[in-house]
Amino acid sequence: MKKFILAAALCALATPVLAAPQSQELDALRAEFEQKFNALQTDYEARLKALEGRVQAAEAQAGTAQATAQSAAATAEQTARATPPPEPPSNAFNPDISLILQGAYNDRAGGERPISGFLPAGEHAHAERGFTLDHTELVMSANVDPYLRGFLNLAFLDEEVEVEEAWFQSLHLGQGFTVKGGRLRSGIGYQNEKHPHAWDFADNNLVYEALFGEGLLQDGLQLRWLAPTELFFELGAEVAKGQFFPGSDEGADKNGAGSWAAFAHLGGDVGVSHSWRTGLSYLKARPREREGWVDDLNDVEALTLFSGDSKTWLADVVWKWAPNGNPRERNFTFAAEYFQRDENGDLTCTDNRAEGGACLDLTDRYDSDQSGWYAQAVYQFMPRWRVGTRYSRLSSGSTDFGTNAASLDGSSHHPERWSLMTDFSSSEFSRFRLQFNRDEALVGDPDDQVILQYIMSLGPHGAHRF
Repeated sequence: MKKFILAAALCALATPVLAAPQSQELDALRAEFEQKFNALQTDYEARLKALEGRVQAAEAQAGTAQATAQSAAATAEQTARATPPPEPPSNAFNPDISLILQGAYNDRAGGERPISGFLPAGEHAHAERGFTLDHTELVMSANVDPYLRGFLNLAFLDEEVEVEEAWFQSLHLGQGFTVKGGRLRSGIGYQNEKHPHAWDFADNNLVYEALFGEGLLQDGLQLRWLAPTELFFELGAEVAKGQFFPGSDEGADKNGAGSWAAFAHLGGDVGVSHSWRTGLSYLKARPREREGWVDDLNDVEALTLFSGDSKTWLADVVWKWAPNGNPRERNFTFAAEYFQRDENGDLTCTDNRAEGGACLDLTDRYDSDQSGWYAQAVYQFMPRWRVGTRYSRLSSGSTDFGTNAASLDGSSHHPERWSLMTDFSSSEFSRFRLQFNRDEALVGDPDDQVILQYIMSLGPHGAHRF
């Protein structure tokens, strides 16, 4: 018992001695932890303040940059409004000048060969025979300034010089609009805007010969609008003096317009190898005393004078093929046009009895509803070589000559012509063509024709339309 009490007393005395070192160690750990925690907290607060400072600086810099950009944009807009477009290079206004040499050898019937049943554009067409200097053109074009472009085309035939085209065209009108003014080839149809050196055949089709003589020229203004669509869509309108057939000099001798035209074209691509375009056009003219020479019922030439309205509708379609869109090796083009023309007014058949004719210088009503079409196909089967065929057919309708029916033939005729051609281009600047025509434009007098043609282009020449 005494031993147990003595042991308990010894343990009680030893406990404070052992606890004292443990309490000091805990205090030291606590102090070290608090020191490190305070240091970490101080460092975190410093980093947070530094980050806030950088954010504020970045926001201030962004605001300054935005203000600077807005100011620069406003300044640039004001400058653009006040300053014209940059001047082009010093040689940009030097005109491109090119000369088109075009001649032929014709083996065909001579004399006058009118289109039966149609009032001609002036005198009967005279068929040139043998070697002829067919159609030589001098072309000049250049930018007038950054806003306008000018174009001149002069045609030479023996001692005669004709102004085929002389126009200006806007360059930066905007919104898809283009204005052209002066003498220009009308935008109606498909074939009309092409110059003779760009035709696929040595002569024009019967449709255009009956409607315009060769092609419709306009002295006036043309407005075109190209729509911002995936498909090609174009609208155009023309107002002109109207002195060219189917108009007349007398009808154009007035203030205002003598002819009006409108056209619409739609086109696009089918895959990478095919492209197409279709169009619809309208032409109205008001000729007065329009001259036309016809053969009366006695086969004597008579002068007619027509005054009234001439209205024409034209529909056209074009299809082109080139493998992978590259026409250099092979390509194919199909084109066709159809017209419907209505003319009504008064017709005078001047007195030709002194020459044995039947006209009595009478003026009476004239009403004709005529139509026609052509289709052609041209195939380039290898580089430089092409072949083509074309067929044209007209219907003169049943023409009402009034009392002049006793002097003029009012029966219906169906003139037609078909052609075969092959041509060789030694380069993009020269072409030789051989063509055969079976011509039945003059009913009852068919003619087999052979034409050998050359076309040479000297100097820079702009690209042709689609």
